[in-house]
Amino acid sequence: MDYGILSLAPAIIALALAFATKNALFSILIGVVVGVAITGNNLLFGFSDLMQNALGNADFIWILALEVFVGILVALFQKSGAIQAFSNVVGKKNLKQRGAQSLAFLLGIFIFFSDYFSPLYVGTVMKGITDKARVSREKLAYICDSTSAPVCTVIPFSSWGIYMAGLLVALGTKNIPDTNAAQKVIIHMVPYNFYGIAAVLMCGLIAVGIIPDYGPMRKAEKRAKEEGKVISDKARPMMSDELDKIQLKEGCKPNLFLNFLMPALIIIAVTIGTYVCMESAKTLEAFIAAVVYQFIVMLIQKMGTVNELVDTAVEGIKSVMSAMLILAMAYCLNSISSTLGTADYVISITESWMTPTILMTLTFVVSAFIAFFTGTSWGTYAIVTPICVQMALNISGGALTPVVYATIAAVMGGGCFGDHCSPLSDTTILSSLATGSDHIDHVKTQLPYALTAGVVACIGFLIIGVTCA
Repeated sequence: MDYGILSLAPAIIALALAFATKNALFSILIGVVVGVAITGNNLLFGFSDLMQNALGNADFIWILALEVFVGILVALFQKSGAIQAFSNVVGKKNLKQRGAQSLAFLLGIFIFFSDYFSPLYVGTVMKGITDKARVSREKLAYICDSTSAPVCTVIPFSSWGIYMAGLLVALGTKNIPDTNAAQKVIIHMVPYNFYGIAAVLMCGLIAVGIIPDYGPMRKAEKRAKEEGKVISDKARPMMSDELDKIQLKEGCKPNLFLNFLMPALIIIAVTIGTYVCMESAKTLEAFIAAVVYQFIVMLIQKMGTVNELVDTAVEGIKSVMSAMLILAMAYCLNSISSTLGTADYVISITESWMTPTILMTLTFVVSAFIAFFTGTSWGTYAIVTPICVQMALNISGGALTPVVYATIAAVMGGGCFGDHCSPLSDTTILSSLATGSDHIDHVKTQLPYALTAGVVACIGFLIIGVTCA
């Protein structure tokens, strides 16, 4: 059934309510219910069936398990005193606002291989340090978010690059016959990925203070600096207060190498090692290995009995429950949007606009639009790549020209841009989770920065389009 413009209703209602009520979970839930009603199904049974179909899949289970083990690891870090020990070491250098922001930025760039691990690691490690330096949680969430997905889009050998290479091979064109050829195309695409480059550079310049804060972020930073409030009085932090209750056992002393650096090195080694050997970064397995290691080491250090450490793990899971519920509803919203044909409708009303001169710009805008309303970059890539890249190949006569490279970059950058602005995005949710920021406050303060980078990208694509026309 063709639902037409009604297919946009669930996402629009969810987004409008999210900004109006500042309650992401309630807003997305209402959007899902509206979507079920549009399909004509019984609300009770329709909602039940939707949850089973949307959540009973490997993708959701994977990220749910990832959040569980992230919560456990953070709780064990807290129990071991490792986070506080690291903060004390860095605190001796008496980092000010710009120093703390710059350190967070550099850590985010270093963890380039996973858009999930990057915000989780940087947010967890830097939260106490930036709090002390009076950096708002919104700013830390922005730095975490802007050094995760955007960085992955400009690294050809990241999981994002591998994924896009697979989509290009699936086109079945003679000039991209296999993954090796596709990987070379991705390498040539990088200089044209104006959004990814602009987002990362802008984040760095803001972190070091070259570009001053503006928009809602300026107010958040003023509040943090002048009042010492890293979150607003009305904020609903994504990370609950369970972790604040976890304390190092009296008489125990944390070992910074064993309790802090080693878990991080295990995660990095497993993630990079599996990526190199299997062409797929096993982030979940990396966190599982780190949790098992930390649990055993803390038992040996007598930082708690088995029962005490299990209780700590449970508290860690409780601390990420809010994020898991929001993510579950976001998956349900994406599923009902797919049923209603939201992406197909968006493409149908924009495909006729595509002309050789502005192909890249429109590809970027359409990709951003779809990603914003669905909350998924990779889903957008799968939808847009067969249409827009094929159009670029038709324009170039099948040859791999700057038009093709720039169009691929527009798909990747546009999907990342829309994902970056959307409160439904998993990486946006994870950034709020790891930093303990109010989710809607994070989205509102990041939006002007993302839009600025988006405008820069559009100008770049227009110039390339005119040049290649």
